Amino acid sequence: MLCNAGIMALPKLQLKHGLELQFLTNHAGHFILVTGLLDKQSPTGRVVMLSSAAHRQAPKVGIDFDNLAGAKGYSGWPAYGRSKLANLLFAKQLARRFKGTKRVASAVHSGVIPTKLSRHMNPLAGMAIAISSPLFLKSVGQGAATGVWAAVHPDAAALSGEHLADCNVARPLPLANDEALAERLWTETENLVAAL
Repeated sequence: MLCNAGIMALPKLQLKHGLELQFLTNHAGHFILVTGLLDKQSPTGRVVMLSSAAHRQAPKVGIDFDNLAGAKGYSGWPAYGRSKLANLLFAKQLARRFKGTKRVASAVHSGVIPTKLSRHMNPLAGMAIAISSPLFLKSVGQGAATGVWAAVHPDAAALSGEHLADCNVARPLPLANDEALAERLWTETENLVAAL
């Protein structure tokens, strides 16, 4: 299962079901899908969460549970970073739950790719991306490579719980390895989803 739905850096706070839209779409939506299908997953199944190096832009506390509706302030990039950190924490917690089985859960950073994901960015930043794209950005195929590798390559089966980039293990923000934060995120997300 490759979870790749996402929205990025919304310039204004948008709410749906009482939650900031990036957190709802990028994390809670994947949580609903994955947990809803776990009992149908193969004994050797893999779950790959598309995270991002932008998880480093999350608020200092990582997941600011008291501000998931943006009532205490909103900024597009930190909100996006929070949702991508949530992807990492979810994959790591899922990997812990898979321990003792042949199931695998991992999170990947695909790289920076010129897609419509950046449509909400400042027009000048969008123009800079378009100009620099051939020199610095990955093609769509290059960006998809790590996610596909994590989903099917035999070597990736030994990397459950890891953050991957360029088909290798990457070093995430230290908060991404916080087990207590990952457990709390799981519990809080279950409660949020139950209330939807």
